[in-house]
Amino acid sequence: MSIRGLFCAVDGSLGFAVIAALKIVLVASETAPFAKTGGLADVVAALARTLHRQGHDVRVFLPLYGSLLDDGHDIIPVEGLSGIRLDYADRSVTCGVSTATLPNSERDDGTALDVEFIDCPELFHRDGYYTSDPDEHLRWATLCRGMLEALRLSDWAPDVVHCNDWHTGLVPLYLRTTYSGVENFAGTRTLLSIHNMSFQGTFDADVVRDLGLSEVQDMFHQDHLAQGRVSYLETGILYASWLGTVSETYAVEIQGEELGMGLDPLLRARSDQLVGIVNGVDVDEWSPDRDTLIPHPFSAADLAGKTRCREALLDRFGIAHDPDAMVVGIISRLTAQKGFELLPDVLPELLEQGRIRLVVLGSGEERYERYFQSLHDAHPAAVGVYLGFHDELAHWIEAGADLFLMPSRFEPCGLNQMFSLRYGTVPLVRHTGGLADTVQPWDMDAGTGTGFVFHDFTLEALAGALDQALEAWEDRSSWATLMQNGMAMDYSWERQSEQYLDLYQRMVGT
Repeated sequence: MSIRGLFCAVDGSLGFAVIAALKIVLVASETAPFAKTGGLADVVAALARTLHRQGHDVRVFLPLYGSLLDDGHDIIPVEGLSGIRLDYADRSVTCGVSTATLPNSERDDGTALDVEFIDCPELFHRDGYYTSDPDEHLRWATLCRGMLEALRLSDWAPDVVHCNDWHTGLVPLYLRTTYSGVENFAGTRTLLSIHNMSFQGTFDADVVRDLGLSEVQDMFHQDHLAQGRVSYLETGILYASWLGTVSETYAVEIQGEELGMGLDPLLRARSDQLVGIVNGVDVDEWSPDRDTLIPHPFSAADLAGKTRCREALLDRFGIAHDPDAMVVGIISRLTAQKGFELLPDVLPELLEQGRIRLVVLGSGEERYERYFQSLHDAHPAAVGVYLGFHDELAHWIEAGADLFLMPSRFEPCGLNQMFSLRYGTVPLVRHTGGLADTVQPWDMDAGTGTGFVFHDFTLEALAGALDQALEAWEDRSSWATLMQNGMAMDYSWERQSEQYLDLYQRMVGT
């Protein structure tokens, strides 16, 4: 099968080339809407959906969590892929494969993409997706091995297995050891995408024996093994054909000590096979002109609906209207990574002066939940807080806020700044990771840029960026230009997937 792929020539002109359809596996711990705690689930679902629509042969694997059986999904066991026995050193587990249709994945011919679930009740029917149970290492080894067994039994030969984060880090090792003699995998290449270096899947060294991999223990990082630990992410970094992460800047940052988090020497050694690709936006879900979750659709050509969304957002939180006060939105996990420790010395003064309104949606560390709740208690007519996650409210904030605040200490990619650009909500971000790659600093004199960017992780730097934003807000003509600049940016998956396809083709060609 061949498909027509859009390419950009050196002179900037667009054309089409005929490229072979690829057989691509995406394996992850989460895929929306079935299992989601963060952006990983959205990325896997959107990339798989886009590749499928482009004509590639795509298979997606994740665990069949017990909670999915009660969520109304039409999950069907696959005939011939049940009773798969996986033997470990002191334990054997049995799993099967079930499928469900990925919503909104239909091609023009009506063919939808099925997601495949590794069904192992004794390991995956637990409270929550992630646990601290003694057999946590076996759970994710079973996802990796169960996926490979399903492919082997299906006699399906993937060109690329795209692994995501530490939970899938053993796949490249298994392909070089346990499955090295399987003909179907002879030409298979692996890509390990690192979505966040903070999570590495580190266990005691004795898991090597538990996994039944004692005969190949010399393939694990020997220094760390001697120190009594094994990291699934580190193992994936050692043996994946290529490494990826979710922005060009983050790919550079994780090769340094601060954000490399102990694995930077390995990443520097593999820098020639490390690629940063910014995540995309699912435009079926995040487009203000056809968003069914917001009260008033709008577009770059007609922003009247955005003004009405702003009013509706303030009403929803019981916040007093003031056309001169800038509405600032935050949607986030409330953790130290997100840079909220800089806010207590900045926001109260702006609220007391009446220069801003603040709307916050998120949950996380208790200290940050308490802080934002205290802001609401001190300024009930100016601050709205929702502690938790609410999908509709996330869309309302993106549509109704004037400024979106992301002062992250580090941010591998980030999605909300790209949602904000599409909705004419100007992002204010720190220059790190994907924020640096997707938000261009505003230049009022030139009328260029899409947001406000500060570099140093300091109170002074954040305060300076907020002052710049408030100055621009006072000139509504300039602000309109700033909004239009952002809404003209294209970070859709249709565009970003081309970079993945280029990488896949390079991998298959080697």
